[in-house]
Amino acid sequence: MEHLQAYRAAGDGKHRANKPIEARAWNRRLLIAAAVLFAAGIVNSESKAQSGPFAPLAGSWSGAGTVTLDDGSTERIRCRAKYAPIGPTMELSLTCASDAYKFNLSANVRAEGGAISGSWSEASRNISGSLQGRGAGGNYELVASTAGFNANLSLKTSGSKQNVAIRADSQFRGANISLSK
Repeated sequence: MEHLQAYRAAGDGKHRANKPIEARAWNRRLLIAAAVLFAAGIVNSESKAQSGPFAPLAGSWSGAGTVTLDDGSTERIRCRAKYAPIGPTMELSLTCASDAYKFNLSANVRAEGGAISGSWSEASRNISGSLQGRGAGGNYELVASTAGFNANLSLKTSGSKQNVAIRADSQFRGANISLSK
């Protein structure tokens, strides 16, 4: 019993479970303020992802086009692209397929001024290399290189439409792709 009296005396006779209404209101305000700050942090990080030189590309795109092979034959292809920009950097993936042909291109790029550099890989052929080029505002001219392979890539974006042109010096001669969001 003595310990209960000492406990009440230490807390001015109030049990912690019976806090005054003002203290509970203060705690509720504090929780609301923390939630607002957390939400503002999320919105701020999303806006950072949407700013920068690659912002016009952000999101998922899909469409169709043609691929030209070394023998001159062409095939219709369906494509999906995903661009994930964060400030001056971006991760991208482009997957295109027909009944007989498929490629999976992925890249990580960085923009500094108008210059773009990075690395790329093509999963179905297990090749990778470097990317160099220029561009901004959704329009880019790039060169993808590795030992024994070079390709020129052109991306032209206008609103929710995008054209991708690839020209190479190997079995895969090129592709023309039209995408939309």
